[in-house]
Amino acid sequence: MHKLWHRRGYLPHFDGGSTTQTIILRLADSLPKNIHAQLAKADDASSRHKYLDSMIDRGHGSYLLKDPLNAELVQDALSFFDGQRYRLIAWVIMPNHVHAMIEQMEGHRLGEIIHSWKRFTANRINGRRGVTGAVWAEDYFDRYIRDADHYERMVAYIENNPVKAGLVGKPEDWAFSSFLVRSGR
Repeated sequence: MHKLWHRRGYLPHFDGGSTTQTIILRLADSLPKNIHAQLAKADDASSRHKYLDSMIDRGHGSYLLKDPLNAELVQDALSFFDGQRYRLIAWVIMPNHVHAMIEQMEGHRLGEIIHSWKRFTANRINGRRGVTGAVWAEDYFDRYIRDADHYERMVAYIENNPVKAGLVGKPEDWAFSSFLVRSGR
């Protein structure tokens, strides 16, 4: 069964079956620890999302995903169960976080999907580095898509994130994004 609205850690989550959602995964060291309290105080999902996004884009942490091998590993993990557990719509792998938009398939819980991404990639990234410990933050941010306009805005937002963060001038200049796949480049 799907959990619908529930809390896991600091943030509320929605798991509603065949729901389309955006997800933000961040590296364990991508935010100062006091940010969690501020996120929990936000009045609504939109406020939490804007605050979280602005804090992540400020550039905290180790930037493990700046390494192309790590970014490719995450990109491959996102696409591995595409069409089986979810439909992967859009994604971008940033230096210290990941944005993804998926349509869950009935019978596959959002938390389990995300857990498999994080577990697999953390094991591989740590193995490459010869270390142990947390790669990903325990919690994640999710937001379900409300309508067609919201859907289009979120795809554009995700694929333009490297431009917004000042990393490239155009979305097609960022290698680890759905933009290139969706545009056929």
